[in-house]
Amino acid sequence: MGKRVFVVGVGMTHFDKPGRRKDVDYPDYAVEAATKALIDANLTYDDIGFAAVGYVYGDSTCGQRCLYELGLTQIPIVNVNNSTMSWGTLATSVFAYLATNSLDCSTGSTALYVARQAILCGQTSCAMALGFEKMAPGSLATVWKDRTNPLGRLLKDMASVRGYDTKAPFAAQIFSNAGVEYLEQHGGPPAALDAIAAKSHNHSTLNPYAQHNHPASIDDVRNARRIVGPLTLLHCSPTSDGAACAIVADEEFVVRHGLQRQAIEILSQELVTDSTMAFDPARQKPPSCVELAGADMTRTAARRAYAAAGITPADVSVVELHDCFSANELITYDALGLCPPGRAAEYAMSGATTLPQFRAKEPSPQDRATIVNPSGGLISKGHPLGATGLAQCCELSWQLRGWAGPRQVPNADKALQHNIGLGGAVVLTIYGRPAQPLETGAESRPDEDPRKRFGYNPAVECRQIAASDVQRVMSRRGSLSGTPGRVYGDRVAQVGRTAQHSNL
Repeated sequence: MGKRVFVVGVGMTHFDKPGRRKDVDYPDYAVEAATKALIDANLTYDDIGFAAVGYVYGDSTCGQRCLYELGLTQIPIVNVNNSTMSWGTLATSVFAYLATNSLDCSTGSTALYVARQAILCGQTSCAMALGFEKMAPGSLATVWKDRTNPLGRLLKDMASVRGYDTKAPFAAQIFSNAGVEYLEQHGGPPAALDAIAAKSHNHSTLNPYAQHNHPASIDDVRNARRIVGPLTLLHCSPTSDGAACAIVADEEFVVRHGLQRQAIEILSQELVTDSTMAFDPARQKPPSCVELAGADMTRTAARRAYAAAGITPADVSVVELHDCFSANELITYDALGLCPPGRAAEYAMSGATTLPQFRAKEPSPQDRATIVNPSGGLISKGHPLGATGLAQCCELSWQLRGWAGPRQVPNADKALQHNIGLGGAVVLTIYGRPAQPLETGAESRPDEDPRKRFGYNPAVECRQIAASDVQRVMSRRGSLSGTPGRVYGDRVAQVGRTAQHSNL
């Protein structure tokens, strides 16, 4: 058996409408998420031997700028950007919803992938994956206008079969066309998309970290402002500010630090890029909008991940799925094998993916219940690009620990995380309670509830951190003049002020 890797600490900030917290910059979000993850793991920054930091909007060493707040320990810090930065958004008077000019939004999960690889290759026994984003409110212009657009081929192929509406956000067009093509090929009403979006909005009412936590009925979704095709505003994820963090460690580290009770095993993880299903070099067949939207990346990653974990889709209890648009969730049900081929629309309307308290009807026996996006997903929880994949990791870790309170999936044992972006990359991770028992080390405290370190349950309460929390986890050997609390910047003293938020 190969080396085992576990998630031992997670933490995240509230996801905010861009610009809402004007006194908070990206290092503040990042320090808050990292501090919470370190408290969760009962560690300090001195225990971290490697860090991968994911973000899309920012200069080249933003990861260092964030983590230097916790210590100057000279560990490797790798800045991860698995997103191409060419953007445009659709702004409304209430929300800014994602309509990107480049959609490889798998940066956060790629940071987790890199951190796990650092452990698997023996570089360190404990690593941090941190993701954050501070996005601009309102409309965002294309950034790189003087060079090749990495999505140029995709857009050309899409336009050749579905046309191109210059007045509509093209990201929404890509996924709308994929959903329409799927429904045309396999049957099913557009109401399936409405059901998916309503589910996500309703789930988010139970998530204190969600950017939007207002319920929505199918009629609310259907009657919202039309964006393109069958998609309305409430089918689309918002742009967001926020951060999330996960700490991963090998088995020996888990045992030595007595973290068995909270350790969630990464049973398998796959990072996959595009195939000829999306881009046929010989051009022997018309382009498929479903495949242009990344379905084969997901299909391949899922097949490999299930095999590596030794499970099937039937073994998965809960999924955090990259629902940048409801149409992507629809086609991904099929690609992940959650439903029989061609039956995603029926599956979406069956109630099988919905928390029991929000079901309009009970799923039939043939529709296996697998709860999807209990967090509210990207559609309602929010989508700060670099943080999205790690926020999914937070949610699934809490679910598998049994901490998720009113949104807890009953008897959750195995979890699947799907984080995709066009351009393209998908990271698919399968988590589980430890597949084999962990040893009990001399320092183990198996009866200690990790929530006592917070004084509350972080899965169901989103509280601000205090300066004393940051000082508790800061490096002792990497602080200025050997004095904890005096590190790189001046933000620690401001934490109590800048970490405030409200669920609006």
